[in-house]
Amino acid sequence: MAGKQDQLEIKFRLIDGTDIGPKNFPAATSIATLKESILAQWPKDKENGPRTIRDVKLISAGKILDNNRTVGECQSPLYDIPGGVTTMHVVVQPPTMEKEKKAAKDSNQNKCVCVIL
Repeated sequence: MAGKQDQLEIKFRLIDGTDIGPKNFPAATSIATLKESILAQWPKDKENGPRTIRDVKLISAGKILDNNRTVGECQSPLYDIPGGVTTMHVVVQPPTMEKEKKAAKDSNQNKCVCVIL
């Protein structure tokens, strides 16, 4: 019975309301491994899918989960029902945002301001 409790059934809810999973994961599974699983199972027909695990943010119980933590560490006793399915929300950070931030930074550095009194 202890082995069954070490397994968590997790489904991933995408922004459009569709789900990936549910699938069983050991409690010792890292969040980075969950993100790799999401990348592998990402629906091919969806546009703007994540390219790397850095493009994916997982949210559970209102908290963004860190890559270096395990599923067991992130489990919330208030929201996770033993034997139930845990839903984690998936947010994809568009890759264009990084380029826009860099462009905004560059434009601020090259800005010249003259003041005539």
